[in-house]
Amino acid sequence: MPHSTAAPLLRVQDLTVSYRTGRSGLVPAVRGISFDIADGEIVSLVGESGSGKSTTALAVLGLLAPGSQLTGRLEFEGQSLVGATPRQWRAIRGRQIAFIPQDPTVSLNPTRRIGRQIAEAIRIHDRSTPRSEVHDRVIELLDRVGIPQPDLRARQYPHELSGGMRQRVLIAAALANEPQLIVADEPTSALDVTVQKQVLDHIHALRSDLGLAVLLITHDLGVATDRSDRIVVLSDGLVEESATAEQILHSPSSEYTRRLLAAVPKVDHGRLRWDAVTQTVLAPEPSRTPPPAATAGDAASADSVLIAHGLHRSFKGPRRGEPIHAVRNVSIRVPRGGTLGIVGESGSGKSTLARLLTRLSPVDSGRIVLDGTDITDITGEQLRQLRRRVQIVYQNPFASLDPRFTIARALVEPLRAFGIGTARERDERAAELLSLVGLPEDFAHRLPAQLSGGQLQRVAIARALANEPQLLVLDEAVSALDVSVQAQILELLVRLQSELGLSIAFISHDLAVIRQVSDSVVVMSQGEVVEDGPADILFNDPQSPYTRALLEAVPGRERMFASLPVRDETPITPKPLGPEAFDDLEAAHYLNSALSPM
Repeated sequence: MPHSTAAPLLRVQDLTVSYRTGRSGLVPAVRGISFDIADGEIVSLVGESGSGKSTTALAVLGLLAPGSQLTGRLEFEGQSLVGATPRQWRAIRGRQIAFIPQDPTVSLNPTRRIGRQIAEAIRIHDRSTPRSEVHDRVIELLDRVGIPQPDLRARQYPHELSGGMRQRVLIAAALANEPQLIVADEPTSALDVTVQKQVLDHIHALRSDLGLAVLLITHDLGVATDRSDRIVVLSDGLVEESATAEQILHSPSSEYTRRLLAAVPKVDHGRLRWDAVTQTVLAPEPSRTPPPAATAGDAASADSVLIAHGLHRSFKGPRRGEPIHAVRNVSIRVPRGGTLGIVGESGSGKSTLARLLTRLSPVDSGRIVLDGTDITDITGEQLRQLRRRVQIVYQNPFASLDPRFTIARALVEPLRAFGIGTARERDERAAELLSLVGLPEDFAHRLPAQLSGGQLQRVAIARALANEPQLLVLDEAVSALDVSVQAQILELLVRLQSELGLSIAFISHDLAVIRQVSDSVVVMSQGEVVEDGPADILFNDPQSPYTRALLEAVPGRERMFASLPVRDETPITPKPLGPEAFDDLEAAHYLNSALSPM
């Protein structure tokens, strides 16, 4: 197709996409949106779930579901793609317009080696190229996206690579046929901040080196404002506003955009607080000046509901039985009625520590004391009764709730397990729990599939509160949620903590989220605690170079770091994603997940 420099590379004008949904007929998911992308430009589509971001991406890729209806203009290099045949789309998709999906775990075939999967992307469009040249091209692509030892990696399977490297493999596959436009659908939403930064840096560098244009789909305004030339904000299938990243960040014209920006957790702000008088959550103010040093002593001497000392947990390694130390000599305190934030990258030992604290996994050595009682070695009925006192909320509520159970049955299941109350009393308790987490009473008769992700997470929290536990452990409980829903859940937790006196251990890789809910913070790396202390001190004056490296990797928030004191030591960057990273970090994370008792 001829290339015209006068026209945009991609033009979307008055695009409407509707889906057929049984008796309702055609229901619009995208309603008359318009935007352009020029050569070498990065444009972000930003919005909450259901805003139409992914539907727009699928329309640009020609991957809309059968039965959907598309109207309006969709042009690539001046050629209309509306009504294109499957054969025409196959000639364009992958060769001129490429796709980077969100989840490499789902997108990569676990039974095929990495090199073969990238080679397949090449041979689909060019079967005349000799295999030796295809192999050389695969190695070149892996090297281009920054994967060390590309020859070795090409022979490995997806599970042998870290999350960041798997995402880079998807980028390599997208580059296989030298496209002009890449559609990246939430390519970093599940990654740690440091790996996220590396992947985004590579996408940005490829734009500069190869002149690629990028359509970036994201719900993370930090990523969008940090990496985009222009941002298109979507809501309910409509364009709320479209402007440069600077204009969106500093002078948004839409009230919806302002609400999204306000909901983004800010790493340089203080903790959320519940005002019992006004019955509202008080928004934190910027906090750039470290509080007096006495605060550290005050926090250290505060009453603790749980104390863990010298915890160690190892797993059998993949080679010669060498152990993998997932948690090494970890000591923490969870303040009574307060929140301990536990932050770190994948493989740092956070989730293993959560299983140790809740006694879902045995401790190799060390002690765990809950409210004055040593629970390290309890078994049988004592361990069963502990489940009433300590509850855990996982990341994915869809996986945590039985899809066949109504919400009411899910909520009363903990009560039935311990023989608490009559059937009528349990139903009344289910209604109380729904009210407690801000859900309507009629939700009791719905199934999980009929609720949104944010509503399901509220149900998961309500179920964890059914038996009135002393300690709530939340393991990445808001990481998959849109910023506005995430803000609602965080405010809910702050309110519940104030009203019920809950003690919380909050685990996350998102430092901004940790900042909003934590009284004290523990930073973990490679199974060890590298820094801990009151949140105000740790975020304003981090002592560990590793903590500083994590803070500096937070997207879209570089301005706060000018206020951090300059130090003489050389910053320590997170462990490189070479072979040793898999041995020590990703293998531990992989094995921990495989060996989880839950």
